[in-house]
Amino acid sequence: MEDTICAIATGGGVGAVSIIKVSGNDAISIVNSIFKGKDLTKVASHTINYGFIVDKDEIIDEVLVSVMKAPKTFTREDVVEINTHGGYAATNKVLETLLLNGCRLAEPGEFTKRAFLNGRIDLLEAEAVMNIIDSKTDIQRKMALNQISGKTSNLINDLRSDMVEIISNINVNIDYPEYDDVDIITNEILLPKITNLKNRIEEILKESENGKLIKDGIKTSIIGRPNVGKSSLLNALLEEDKAIVTDIAGTTRDIVEGNIVLNGILLNIIDTAGIRATDNKIEAIGVEKSLKLMDESDLVLFMLNNNETLTDDIKELLTKVKDKKYLIIINKIDLDRKLDIDYLKQENIVEISVKENIGIDDLKNKIIELFNIEDINMKDPTYLNNTKSITILKNCLKRVADIEQSVKDNLPIDMLEMDIKSIWEELGKINGSTYEEELLDEMFKRFCLGK
Repeated sequence: MEDTICAIATGGGVGAVSIIKVSGNDAISIVNSIFKGKDLTKVASHTINYGFIVDKDEIIDEVLVSVMKAPKTFTREDVVEINTHGGYAATNKVLETLLLNGCRLAEPGEFTKRAFLNGRIDLLEAEAVMNIIDSKTDIQRKMALNQISGKTSNLINDLRSDMVEIISNINVNIDYPEYDDVDIITNEILLPKITNLKNRIEEILKESENGKLIKDGIKTSIIGRPNVGKSSLLNALLEEDKAIVTDIAGTTRDIVEGNIVLNGILLNIIDTAGIRATDNKIEAIGVEKSLKLMDESDLVLFMLNNNETLTDDIKELLTKVKDKKYLIIINKIDLDRKLDIDYLKQENIVEISVKENIGIDDLKNKIIELFNIEDINMKDPTYLNNTKSITILKNCLKRVADIEQSVKDNLPIDMLEMDIKSIWEELGKINGSTYEEELLDEMFKRFCLGK
């Protein structure tokens, strides 16, 4: 934290402008030492200054330099942003000059990490910075903005605040039993407080499933035998010819992917190799990948041909998808039916003809219904969406439920106080009120340089 760090904050390639960000105690003085123009150490904070970046007597580039003095900056350190002409040569030369004059190249996410460590943002808000950069849909953007604003953090802060009140009351009862004006915490008084905490955690977790859906999208695999129309369905959903379509069985030997936005939710669609017994080693690898993807998917679109009978191997595969969210897609309904529809028991069936463009909208509507997408709050989405945070909250829920049972069993309250405090500390790991250095390093290394 004592070093002054720098990095290119804009994407690589040719553009009108590139921005190089500098943060640290010596940020202004270092930039000033290579700047020809006003004395940056004397200019007002949050001003833009015209001049040149120089290396001794050589002018490197004509620039605009923004000077922002601590603590009113993103990192709460002195921050300087150098706006250079876009492109590789000028940008990299300015960066090189900064490194030769006392700066250190920032690690991935180090600017955001400093903002967190300096108390500018909490851990959920730090995660949201990367979420907004990665957002591909408008609802992802809105959810990330709510997380940056602290709305998501308040879900955890309110829980921890109520737990502090419970812990404080128990401690006063234990340490100062002679105080007449202090409410005596009995098991009867404690039980509704603990039950309320449990119910609120359950509600946050329930809503968080929507958060993961918004952030990660729905991983969807199209599964079936060769020549059932998997690649054609992918092309129809994407409305482009992305996958190769032929009448030759086994054309698709590796996965083909594409994305569509369905009512604001990203659908990550994967066309897989047709599943069948084969002696071809390359095709066999593709079949193995298909089976693995089927297990890993959030949604399986299991395709059957209307004009083919069900085989034993397909019946066996159908039993494997029963434990997942799935839809059975009966393709080629424009042809005579040979499929034993009664065997399928009408479960989650969508009938289509990709060739005749029949049923594609019905399929989309069925997916919306299956994932309750219409019930997701699209206007003001405030959800936890990080797997780590959700896992912590699930563990806390189990422990709160154990405490609730202990209160019902009339265990002494002083024995429960330490358990409640331990849960309070665990919840703090979600927003960074309590944290481990190793966890921070693991998180921030996923960020891009300059962020």
